[in-house]
Amino acid sequence: MDEKYYLKISRASDLKKRRERWLYRFFEIMPGLISWGTIILAVLLSYFAPLAVSLFALVFVAYWFFRAVYFSFHVRAGYKRMRECEKIDWLKKLSNLDLRAVDNGLNIKNWQELYHVVVMPMYKEPYQLVRSSIQGLADTNYPNDKLIVILAQEEKAGDEALKDGQKIAQEFSGQFFKFLVTRHPYGLPGELAGKASNEAWATKKAKQFVDQLGLDYKKIIFSSFDIDTVVSKEYFACLSYRYLTAKKPLRTSFQPVALFLNNIWQAPAMSRLFSFSTSFWHITNQERQEKLITFSSHSMAFQALVEVGFKRPDVVSDDSHIFWHCLLFYDGDYRVEPLLCPVSMDANVGQTFFKTLGNIYKQQRRWAYGVLEIPYFLFGFLKNKKISFKKKISLSFEVIESHWNWACAPILLAFLGWLPSLLGGSLYNQTLLSYNLPRFTGRFLTLAMIGLFSYMYYTVYLMPKQEGKTKRHLFLVAAQWIFFPAIMMFFVSFPALDAQTRLLLGRYMGFWPTPKYR
Repeated sequence: MDEKYYLKISRASDLKKRRERWLYRFFEIMPGLISWGTIILAVLLSYFAPLAVSLFALVFVAYWFFRAVYFSFHVRAGYKRMRECEKIDWLKKLSNLDLRAVDNGLNIKNWQELYHVVVMPMYKEPYQLVRSSIQGLADTNYPNDKLIVILAQEEKAGDEALKDGQKIAQEFSGQFFKFLVTRHPYGLPGELAGKASNEAWATKKAKQFVDQLGLDYKKIIFSSFDIDTVVSKEYFACLSYRYLTAKKPLRTSFQPVALFLNNIWQAPAMSRLFSFSTSFWHITNQERQEKLITFSSHSMAFQALVEVGFKRPDVVSDDSHIFWHCLLFYDGDYRVEPLLCPVSMDANVGQTFFKTLGNIYKQQRRWAYGVLEIPYFLFGFLKNKKISFKKKISLSFEVIESHWNWACAPILLAFLGWLPSLLGGSLYNQTLLSYNLPRFTGRFLTLAMIGLFSYMYYTVYLMPKQEGKTKRHLFLVAAQWIFFPAIMMFFVSFPALDAQTRLLLGRYMGFWPTPKYR
């Protein structure tokens, strides 16, 4: 058996050995078991040990207060650094780079030896949306003759989508070094219908084209973009500079700041809240490099992508999976570097308000289904003895704790202050703690609103300018944050619990493409 056979595992049933299958299945069950166990224990112990739950509630609420303050500082720092990055003339900086002083194994004498392969998987998205994303690539200040752009279509999408792709190809084919349109066949064995299988197919076609030209894989940067991704003008110049100056560019992914702002003025309040909360989360993560994992649009060395066998065509969360796959393949010698340069995508908007709500829930659930990566890397960590124990523990704790917080924190924050009083009985309710606990937790959560105030402040500066929108409109958009705590349980906890429960029960999810509507 291949020494690294575990890299090809996507679920417990893929394993042949019974013990390994049971172990992997336990890892699949574990996240949901921890989350549901926490919620059930909170209820049971509020009845049997209300004092213990009260003490835990005090500690947990205080922890969330300091967490809110901590993240508000990171939002400020991340926003400032992002804006500074946007002001830099990266092409000029790239042109002045003395590559003779750089020793990172690339053997590049001139930055113009670099090429970029950009893959944009398309399903049934509107023509204008796709066109605006391709136009964004053409409008960067980087030489377009260094870009190989691939519009990756799905056979399943039908003839109308194919016609849109052909129309776009006719318009843009002469604006890049090469503009390719691929069509991913439907129902290939061993594949899961979705973005990952489509992108893997398109990337293999890109490799064939690159091989025909005889280009060096080390001199090619691969970028995976969602179809609604509009890059900033400095993106490719900034990426090229960071690639050429990275210590180990062939062992590094580059993560831009994901902002969901393309259609933000047309989005309803609910959609805006989740678009901005996700955007601020990614701004914050740029400041936490040691915890950074690839998400959505990202870039990496083409050679690394070829060496690991491209993206897996049978996974849902392909953007994060490729990081774990590379980390295990290279025995821990792989990292994600924050790019600080922003890319913008669409806010979640449906044809009606209630369709928007449904789409928000399904999108959150699909993102939360990234919990499927936990059994993958835990099993891989057990098999790979070359990765340091410290790195295994650090990354494992970060991801498991993040998914636990995702599923449990809003529920615990909403009920922990009241559960002991409701279920603890008359003896507990005679204590001073029972009287003060709801008041203490309420005041601490009110103080934790400081995090929301920072979000309100930076929301005003992130909102793109639009004709007819005044300061009053900006104020109303910022003020909508006061509703966020009230909806966290329904559109944060519940989708995460839904995803973890499906994995716990072995009801594996497929890929759900977020409908794009403007």
